Amino acid sequence: MEVRLAYGESGLVVDVDPARTTVVEPVHHEGAVDPVGVLRRALRAPVAGAPLRERVRRGQTVAISACDGTRPQPRELMIPAVLAELDGVVDLDDVVVLVATGTHRGNSDAELRQMFGDEVVDAVRIVNHDGRDRDQLAWMGAHGNGVPVWLNRHWVDADVRITTGFVEPHFFAGFSGGPKLVAPGLAGLDTVLVLHDAARIGDPRATWGVIQGNPVHDDVRAIADATGVTFALDVVLNRDKEIVAAFGGDLLPMHTAACAVAKRIAMQPVDAAFDVVVTTNSGFPLDQNLYQSVKGMSAAHQIVRPGGTIICAAECRDGFPDHGSYRSVLASAPSPQGLLEQIAGQETVPDQWQVQIQARIQATSRVVMHTGFLSDAELAAVHLEQTTDISAAVAAAGPDARVCVLPEGPQTIPYIANHPGAR
Repeated sequence: MEVRLAYGESGLVVDVDPARTTVVEPVHHEGAVDPVGVLRRALRAPVAGAPLRERVRRGQTVAISACDGTRPQPRELMIPAVLAELDGVVDLDDVVVLVATGTHRGNSDAELRQMFGDEVVDAVRIVNHDGRDRDQLAWMGAHGNGVPVWLNRHWVDADVRITTGFVEPHFFAGFSGGPKLVAPGLAGLDTVLVLHDAARIGDPRATWGVIQGNPVHDDVRAIADATGVTFALDVVLNRDKEIVAAFGGDLLPMHTAACAVAKRIAMQPVDAAFDVVVTTNSGFPLDQNLYQSVKGMSAAHQIVRPGGTIICAAECRDGFPDHGSYRSVLASAPSPQGLLEQIAGQETVPDQWQVQIQARIQATSRVVMHTGFLSDAELAAVHLEQTTDISAAVAAAGPDARVCVLPEGPQTIPYIANHPGAR
């Protein structure tokens, strides 16, 4: 049986035994026939609160937060829809679009044009948030569970603050979108390090599909609520990255509504754990680097048996990546267990959270990668194996091995039905 995996921009086909293989995909929903109309309705008939246009006055300055280039947000549709609603009230010279990078690298001009379209890039000022640049940041006090909050100064100084994002299950924040477009998206490094410390990331409630009681998301919501968002716009996407639904309005009720739809689409039960789980990182743009691919590993880890094998296909055209601390932290201990012990005993460092989750997965599972841009030696240095042939790697598990394939990776979050930890 051939199964097509989301991999890079072209995909990848693997051959598996249908008699012992379960394929788990998101519930398919057709993309909206008129996505611009869907966005317009979300802006004019919000989940909660007044329409966007009624919240803005002539002469005000506006900051719009949007996802960075590792996320498949349809920015080229969402930002023009917001600007169209503001037309005639706000001067484009008074608008800034902030790329909510968190601790990721900023996007180049070419990437911004691919992300937003030439018309938006040429008409509106776009700024890459840099959480390491203190001159970009404003102190907002401590919020949530003692989180010191520094936020982008362009965002803080704006009269009107609009978040735009997309909602899908997130491996430690519960769901993406909504308040994450404020923090960590527009937060300073010191804020992100606390939000992603070992205690929060290690909490069993910091996982896929859990918001209330999740120590990461509880603090993310508290920061956004305390510092103020004028209007929020989120979409839910299908496997083809098309808009299925859009939600607008007051931040928290809007996000709650979007999460409910995303959960129905993305979270799927299975009856028992598997010996082998083949996963991806949803293809481009999410599988650009190994750092992001931990999400695909984590999705598979939900249903692989202890001691089982995870095979993760992620192109990694951007390497580990070279920027940030992920690679150095991952290579700083001789084993995944050593990494967990090291992280538990040190102050939080950048990218530690991704390493912590990866090490936790590798402590109980064998992880084999299939990439187009990382060598066997590079992966071995960070405790990972590589295969050039996924089908052969699956077959090597033996004729009796139970196999599951997640073609869309973290676009589908499986869970074991009737398990004590089932969502």
